[in-house]
Parts: sequence; C-alpha cells; structure tokens
Amino acid sequence: MAYFKHAKIGYEGPGSNNPMAFRHYQPEQKIGHQTMEEHLRFSMAYWHTLTFDGSDPFGRGNMLRPWDHFTGIDLAKARLEAAFELLEILNIPFFCFHDIDIAPEGDSLATFFKNVDTIVDEMKGYMNSSGKKLLWNTANMFTNPRYVHGAATTNHADVFATAAAQVKHGLDIAKELNGENYVFWGGREGYETLLNTDVALELDNLAKFLHMAADYAEKIGFTGQLLIEPKPKEPTTHQYDTDVATTVSFLRQYHLQDRFRLNLEANHATLAGHTFEHELRLARIQGMLGSVDANQGDTLVGWDTDEFPTDIYSVTLAMYEILKNGGLKQGGLNFDAKVRRGSYHAEDLITAHVAGMDTFAWGLKAANALIEQRVLDSVLEERYETFSTGVGKDIVAGKATLESLHDYALTLGEIENQSGRQESLKAKIQDVIYSVR
Repeated sequence: MAYFKHAKIGYEGPGSNNPMAFRHYQPEQKIGHQTMEEHLRFSMAYWHTLTFDGSDPFGRGNMLRPWDHFTGIDLAKARLEAAFELLEILNIPFFCFHDIDIAPEGDSLATFFKNVDTIVDEMKGYMNSSGKKLLWNTANMFTNPRYVHGAATTNHADVFATAAAQVKHGLDIAKELNGENYVFWGGREGYETLLNTDVALELDNLAKFLHMAADYAEKIGFTGQLLIEPKPKEPTTHQYDTDVATTVSFLRQYHLQDRFRLNLEANHATLAGHTFEHELRLARIQGMLGSVDANQGDTLVGWDTDEFPTDIYSVTLAMYEILKNGGLKQGGLNFDAKVRRGSYHAEDLITAHVAGMDTFAWGLKAANALIEQRVLDSVLEERYETFSTGVGKDIVAGKATLESLHDYALTLGEIENQSGRQESLKAKIQDVIYSVR
C-alpha cells in the first residue's frame, strides 16, 4: 500500500514557492568533477523518520502516521514499506538504522535477533528492487534498561557480553546488506558521578570492546568503515567520547586510530561548545573524517534537538571542510533529524527532508565557489606568509631552537601584526552564498 501518496519530488529552481519541490538540489548537476548526488550522498535516518512519535519529557506522542494501526512485527513491516516509499519520493539513495528501530525486541535477545533477521530478509528485497543502499547500521545499546550503567563501559560483565552479542549481530547484518559503514554511538558510555566510577577500567574495557569489534569485522570480510560518533553529554553527565579531540586522543592511546574514523553530528558539536565546522576541521586535518549526521541544534536550548538543517551559513562552512577533505568517500550526509512536535502530519516528513537537502545542495555550491575563488586560501597564505621564509621557515622545518630564536628576537624592533579582517571575511562568504544559483 502507499503511505504517503505523493509524486517524486522534482527540481523547480530558486524562484519556486512550492514546498514539495527542490530549489537547489539537482542530483545530476556537476559541481566540480562530481554530481551533487555523488558529493552529498544523502541518507534517511530510520529512527527519527519512521519511529519517532513526537513524545518529549512534557508530552506523549502526537505524530499522525498512516502505519500506526499496526503492532508488533506487522508494524515493523509497514514501517519498512513506508521507508522505501519515502526514499523513492525524495530520491534519497541511502538509509541508516539502529537494530531496535526496525524490529520489536520481544522477550529475549534470541527473539530480538530473530525479529531483526525477519525484517532484514524483507529489507534486502526492497533494496534489490529499488537500488537503495545502507549507509550504516548500528546497535542500540542505550534504550534497554540493562544498559542503565553503560554497555561497553558497564560495571556488569554480563551486560558487556550482551552488548558484544548485539554488535556481532549488527556487523553480520552490515556485511549481509553491503553496508558502507558501521557506527558506534555510545549513548551511555560515560558516567554520572565519579563517586562510583572506575574510569580507568571503563576506558580499558571500551578499548577492548572496540578492538574485538574491529577484529570481528575483519574476520567476516566487512569492508565498510567503522565509525565512532562523539557526543559530550545527554543522557550521561559526561560521555567518554566528548568531541573530536577527546575521541582521537582515546583512539591513539589504545592504538585504534587506524581502525576507526569519526561520524560527526552538528548538534553534538554545539552541545560540546564547538561549531560544526570546528569539529569537521579537526577531524579532517587528522585524517579522521568519515561521515556526517546532518542536523542542527537550537542554541537557546541545552539538549539535543536534532532539527533539520536550514542554516545556510553553517552548512556552507561544513561543506567547505568536506570538499577540502576530498569528499566523504564511503560516508554520507545522514539526516539524523526529526520534525518538530508541532509538525505532526506525515507530509511534514517530506517537506522537512526537502528543506534539509536543498540547504546542503546550496551549501555545496557556495563552498565550491569559495574554493574555486580561493577566498579563504588566499587569506591564509597572506596571513601566515612569515612562516614561508626566513626564521618562520626554519620554525616550520624544525631547524630553529630556543637559543637561535632568542638571539633572533633580540635583533627585532617593533613587531607589526596584520588585521584578521573577520567581519569582511564573513561578509564575503555571505556574498558568495547569495550569488550562487
């Protein structure tokens, strides 16, 4: 059956007032040497799109979904059908899911795995007939009460073992569905108080868990990227993978840096007190940028609001980092975003994705123009030019010493710095954004 009953979204151009049409996204349009579809690699997040019911700490679910009259495994099958209908309407090539998103847990782990396998078998049929692909899947190890104290960082060995079983099953599914990545998001891998936490043991166990997962992925021949998604807080007070810098430090300490890359989310960046482009830049310059969860947060609110991305300035700077990275390769732009509680009609799922896709398409064009015009490259070259000659060149080459710099500094007169010109740069970026079509 058809759940959305809507035609495939088409392109009408920047002048369109139709919320059911793209203004900027043209999959086949070439930007540089690749099409928009190849650059952006859009993905639909199964959880926020198909299972989110609108509930929050102050109100019960209010979303109107045409599949809600089903229950159990029948509900899971209806959502699966709706998922691929929506992917077709929006022309989105990829999707992502947690195991708990696609099937009911049942009364045991064995029953849960059986339910998931039932849906995966049907999912393969939809994938084969539609050409849609799995960007990544993951195991939900934070919702079930057994994970109240964490999964890989739990204080209970039986919980650790159960989490390992879920990840093994998830990696088997990733291999079976030819997933391009597998994600680890440690929703409860952290602590609420140091008073009852053995931080050293928990970090060691987390590293052992990740080594086991990487070893098993290699054993079964899974060739997708293994990704870790940083987040600073919520639900725990302090999560171990707070941000890019913390996560990369952890990976290097435990010799995991060659086996994992990062899946970065805009809203997680702002929760950590960073901009999205900051996190992307740090991951990029360290060769750790793997994939992106595309959303935005409300800076007036202190929790993860997971809004659809419409901030063109932020998205342009994000796409600048992604292009400078040489693209996302096996990664993609997954809309880990949910409609607002007041946007409760099924049709809102379509218009929200259209807005997010258009924003990233526009940001892609603007970022490409910034690179082609060398707007920021020329600024950096000029600003750091003293490190390309003389004593600066010696510093960069590692030839300078404290003694040599001491002697050099004593010969200097007054040092004349240059203006950073932040305001004019921001204005220039705006000029570029609003000039591209």
